[in-house]
Amino acid sequence: MKNRRTVLARLLVAATIAMGGGAAWSQNLTMRISHAAAETDWLHKSMVMFKEKVEAALPGQVSVQVHGASSLFRQGTEVPAIQRGNLEMNTMTTFEVEQQMPEYGIFSAGYVFRDWDHVTKVMRGPIGKEYFDAVAQKMGIQIIEVTYLGTRQVNLRQARDVKAPSDLAGVKLRMPGGPGWLALGRGLGVSPTPMAMPEVYLAIKTGAVDGQENPMSLTKNNNLHEVTQQIVLTSHLVQPVFYAVAKPFWDKLSPAQQAAMRKAASESAKFNDESRLAEEKQLADFFTKAGLKVTTPDVAAFRNSVEKQYQESGLAAKWVPGLREKIQAVR
Repeated sequence: MKNRRTVLARLLVAATIAMGGGAAWSQNLTMRISHAAAETDWLHKSMVMFKEKVEAALPGQVSVQVHGASSLFRQGTEVPAIQRGNLEMNTMTTFEVEQQMPEYGIFSAGYVFRDWDHVTKVMRGPIGKEYFDAVAQKMGIQIIEVTYLGTRQVNLRQARDVKAPSDLAGVKLRMPGGPGWLALGRGLGVSPTPMAMPEVYLAIKTGAVDGQENPMSLTKNNNLHEVTQQIVLTSHLVQPVFYAVAKPFWDKLSPAQQAAMRKAASESAKFNDESRLAEEKQLADFFTKAGLKVTTPDVAAFRNSVEKQYQESGLAAKWVPGLREKIQAVR
């Protein structure tokens, strides 16, 4: 009888190992996702898709909750929440990494990326791997995928003639907080005014700020065009965001569970990227028909001003030597 129990116990252990091992396999883990995008935005829709794919691939093992529009954590507080163990995932930006790892601030620099194809080649190549490994080690956050937030443009409450950064002098432009954002704003010629995304509509409507800068899809999906007269196509930042998972949570998962989650992230990110890129091609016409003025400035003047600001602010001196050149050499 004792031998039979021993054999059964060994069979049970072997079966557990064969299924991927680890206590997490039998647990029903809860994964809370916090992000700032509106529920009408592609980013939120892709997070819902991610949830559905994870739960379909890992039934009874991982339950995913998606909290959009900063409904769970205020924008800018998600990364500390992850690091305190109060959140499992968010759509972290390069700027949030920069605040803790200024040596990688080049990834947040205006005009460093040519287009989304350039971003993906960098982030999914050896440069990105080194970056993601450093983030995991120093911040305790595992980046499992990169996705497209859009190309950011300047939006103004009142139209004006804008050709160069000097034409935006004195303009209070809402921007997220942090040294990288503030330097970028000063390079654009504005007075950068930090503010959480859910507060922006009312701030523009009441004149508390003179405008904001965002990808055109976010402007539309947050209805910010309703309080905007002009979009200036500065194209100052081609912006990625990350599927960023708390490393302690990630390490609880078996290799099979991690693979399923990466697959879900890849498929939902592709949905976001393709949808947003297609929408961006149509939005200039959409805004023009809605009565907005869409103008193109001297982009070279803005690029030169932004680059000068990084040098003068001292941020560029903190960057990993030679990393900028490596990024720009990727074709």
